[in-house]
Amino acid sequence: MMSPRPALAPVLASVLLLAPARAEAQTHAHHPSHGAQPAADSSRGDSAFAAVQARGRIAMGVDQYTSEHQFDDLADGGRIELQRDPADTAGVRTIREHLQQIARAFAAGNFETPGFVHDREVPGVRTMAARRDRIRYEFRPLPGGGEVRITTRDPDAVKAVHEFLAFQRMDHHVEVQE
Repeated sequence: MMSPRPALAPVLASVLLLAPARAEAQTHAHHPSHGAQPAADSSRGDSAFAAVQARGRIAMGVDQYTSEHQFDDLADGGRIELQRDPADTAGVRTIREHLQQIARAFAAGNFETPGFVHDREVPGVRTMAARRDRIRYEFRPLPGGGEVRITTRDPDAVKAVHEFLAFQRMDHHVEVQE
């Protein structure tokens, strides 16, 4: 699978030039079904965060400032959730398509999308790719988008999934859901 970087470079460059101003002007929308608030205050004026959000919009197809991520550690792996206002049916459809694509890519050991969004290799992905035959990725629709449930019985894979999710929480400025 070809990396999105070469084809999207001109678009990304223009988006990144506008991202810092956009970061100042917008905040995360909190979806009422979630138990955690995004750490919006820490994102203001943070150009690295704005760049992650801009690349995320390119990779995921939805505005990262009006969508909410959750990255939950679970005993047998974890889950990635992405939702937005359920009334935005086009956005919800885009999220579901993206998460289904992510589940397929991760199952094949392909972690190019998170590498692109975060502009680096994400912790845990080497082990997750090496142990892909021991990890299951299942997409499930949710009212405002969906989730990818990640399950495994392999202790090293669970550790890698938790490293991956912890990095995602940090870089997307998401607080742990309680």
